[in-house]
Parts: sequence; C-alpha cells; structure tokens
Amino acid sequence: MQQYHATTILCVIRDSAVAIGGDGQVTLGDTVVKANATKVRLLKGGSVVAGFAGSVADAFTLFDKFEEKLDRCPDNLPRAAVELTKEWRSDRVLRRLEAQLIAANTRNGFILSGNGEVIEPEDGVMAIGSGGAYAQAAARALLRETALAPRDIVKKALTIAGEICIYSNTNITLIEPEK
Repeated sequence: MQQYHATTILCVIRDSAVAIGGDGQVTLGDTVVKANATKVRLLKGGSVVAGFAGSVADAFTLFDKFEEKLDRCPDNLPRAAVELTKEWRSDRVLRRLEAQLIAANTRNGFILSGNGEVIEPEDGVMAIGSGGAYAQAAARALLRETALAPRDIVKKALTIAGEICIYSNTNITLIEPEK
C-alpha cells in the first residue's frame, strides 16, 4: 500500500503568546486526496494548543491520552508531556501508534513521539511533518528578523512551506489558546 504524506505543523511561542497551525493537505502517493484537513486543536479547556503528524486515528488516540495526562497534572504541561511519552513508549498497543505531536501553552512547548522524545526547543519554534523543516526555517528567520506575533509568524512560515513542499498546501488552520 502507498504511504500517506500529510502534514506540516508549526508552533511558535514568543513573549508569553503561542500559536499553532497546520496545512490542510493529505497526499496518497502522487495524489492529493484532501486539501482541507484540520490537524490542530485546543486541549485542556482551550489553554493548550496541539497538532499532529501521522495517522489520524493514532493522533486522536494520543490526543485523548494526553488530555488524561493534562487532567492528572493540571498546570504542569512538562509533566503531562513526559507522562504521555512514557506510557506511549511502554504500552504494547500505544507503542505501535504512528504519529508525532506538538503540544504547547504560553510557557512551554514540546515535540512528542513514541520513541520517547520530549523535545523542548530553545527558541520556541517547533515543527513536524513533511514540510516541517521548511516551516521551521522560515519561522526562525521571521522570529529573528521581525517583531511579528506568533500568529503572524506561523501563518507566514506555513505559507512559505506550502509553496515549497509538495506534501503541503497553503490552506492553513491556525489556533491560539483561549484567553
């Protein structure tokens, strides 16, 4: 069976503000099968933003598990991230899930995987998926050279990635935590 290529997710934290966005494209082989997929969402009553790359069913399972960890570790995103990753890596069923997650609030942001990674970038820029490196490079340049808000950086960087990566598009879903 052909492999799905389906994502560019980018998250930026700056000056106690955070935004996450994702492109809308899902590709099967050399065919775009969906152009308006939503790959980002709010968690924990709107205080945490999250996005996924990989299998949709697997990502939804991980979102549910992560919500459980956030409920058990209120106001402690780093602890919830570590707890999810420990369970993801050690559970016989969960360790077969094929996805990556980005989760962030206005203070912390992490890239999480089933291999045990809990990566917190030093510059507040996190990206995953097929076009992640393009979006990350554009976001870092915008972060260094402008005073733009995270929302604007995410939108501009995802647009750049969507213009370069054949597995991404410029149909962007962008979210910020509820105030």
